[in-house]
Amino acid sequence: MVITSKSNPIIKTAASLSDKKFRKQLNLYLVEGVKSVKECISAGCEIERIICTDRFENEFSGATIVSESVFKSISTETTPQGVIAEVKIPQVVLKPPRGSCLLLDCLQDPGNLGTVIRTANAAGYEEIYLINCTDAYSPKAVRASMGGIFRVNVYCGSREEVLEQLKDIPLICADMDGENIFDFTPPEKFCLCIGNEGGGISAEVLSRAAYTVKIPMRETCESLNAAVSAGIAMYTLKKY
Repeated sequence: MVITSKSNPIIKTAASLSDKKFRKQLNLYLVEGVKSVKECISAGCEIERIICTDRFENEFSGATIVSESVFKSISTETTPQGVIAEVKIPQVVLKPPRGSCLLLDCLQDPGNLGTVIRTANAAGYEEIYLINCTDAYSPKAVRASMGGIFRVNVYCGSREEVLEQLKDIPLICADMDGENIFDFTPPEKFCLCIGNEGGGISAEVLSRAAYTVKIPMRETCESLNAAVSAGIAMYTLKKY
């Protein structure tokens, strides 16, 4: 049966997941696009439901089939492909990292957050701690992560809770008054801290820093994009 009504409860639930309040309430987030949904399945994520148009009925067994107009009503894409999945948000308990990790302090742009998660996955940072950040499971952040969100552990907590878990690992904070990162030798295990797009690292986190590092820039450039800075720092500190 093909769902043709936008008022169908299944459709209303899927559409609501564009809102953080309902993602939290239902413990679900959206993954959209053929490649992304297939990668989500491959990564072993817990999928609640796949919704697609009849074009993809044979590719996704057991999917809920909807009309093109109904699919557009739940899609978060400008040009929908016709496949979307409702995925369980992993329930992780805050704990100390096993290896070098990442701390994001008040990152507010979902595109930046998703891009940092994508790069962290590529560079081998499997644990990411978030303090007062935008929602890592928003459609824009998930899209920007390019599947990275399926492959890393994302921990959220208050500043005090997160710093307690990181008390035994040296914090390396990205800061304009720090040491040139290209001359810096990091410890074997560390936590790289990236701050807010406009305000940088909070005073509370900076006060806990074992090291501060900066990316050198020409005088004609005031700052780098947070995701770009994070990417440069992640790879430099891992000595790729």
